[in-house]
Amino acid sequence: MKIIVPMAGRGSRLRPHTLTIPKPLIPVAGKPIVHRLVSDIAKVLGEPIEEVAFILGDPAFFGDDIVTSLEKLAHELGAKASIYRQLDPKGTGHAIMCAEPSLSGPAVIAYADTLIRADFNLDKGADSVIWTKRVENPEAYGVVNLNEQGQIKELVEKPTEFVSDQAVIGIYYFKDVGVLRNELQFVLENNIIHGGEYQINDGIKRMMADGKVFVTGKVDEWMDCGNKKVTVETNQRMLGFLEKDGEELIAQSVKKENANIIEPCFIGENVVLKNTTIGPYVSIGADTVIENSTVKNSLIQSNSVIKNANLDNAMIGNHVRYDGNFETISIGDYSVLE
Repeated sequence: MKIIVPMAGRGSRLRPHTLTIPKPLIPVAGKPIVHRLVSDIAKVLGEPIEEVAFILGDPAFFGDDIVTSLEKLAHELGAKASIYRQLDPKGTGHAIMCAEPSLSGPAVIAYADTLIRADFNLDKGADSVIWTKRVENPEAYGVVNLNEQGQIKELVEKPTEFVSDQAVIGIYYFKDVGVLRNELQFVLENNIIHGGEYQINDGIKRMMADGKVFVTGKVDEWMDCGNKKVTVETNQRMLGFLEKDGEELIAQSVKKENANIIEPCFIGENVVLKNTTIGPYVSIGADTVIENSTVKNSLIQSNSVIKNANLDNAMIGNHVRYDGNFETISIGDYSVLE
């Protein structure tokens, strides 16, 4: 089994946090989004992963340190790491084709801006599985249209009339991803474009027209990381799940002085807390110092210093210096507010 991860986008909706680090590498509940996604998919599949292929953007932004961290992630799963580049953002179908040498055999394709919680058996009798989640506002999503046998007969993007409430979440299984590769090659060669880009859906639709069987896979939880608000919400939900799983979330090296922690929280190595109340639902990266503050429902990354703060639903990057009395804030890396 292979896992293919297109992650070349810059994550503009999550700025300023993605001005200095790609969105899939932003930690949520103590672990980068893409690391958590790939590890969770591997756990759900329950079988050996032979290769993880990452499609990155410009090396000037997706540099050597990122490549090293992704190679380490793949090796931890016992898999080969393959690195590809999408230097020109021409859509989801184009991104997948940038990893053409890896597009053979059974594979899962997963876009690295979402997290899941799931427990299921993969239907390997189908040619493909498209994971979905029931939503209350299907008109805001791409949804699946099912036939009487429960198979997917159509993909509909943001339907104006009700089709179904099963939204496509961006994770796909292909019994032979080489079939998708061939159809996407046709899409590229014949310049089949929607929304100004080459889309994975056009390759999938060609597979459906050829009689390939597509079914849905259901996830228990689908958590987005598209912008600051939903990323903070995802951090809250993930901390709740990890607490129920019994994971150790607070490092032994945390130093407390007149500090109170209301769990669940993730607190990284060598964090210092003075005259401070943390939690619930706070993630703090390594080597951060927080003094004379109250912080809840927030994400704070590593090597930052926070003083005299009353934070709720805040997101603060790495190497930030913050001294103030604002509440709901979003501060990117290397910022100073004193």
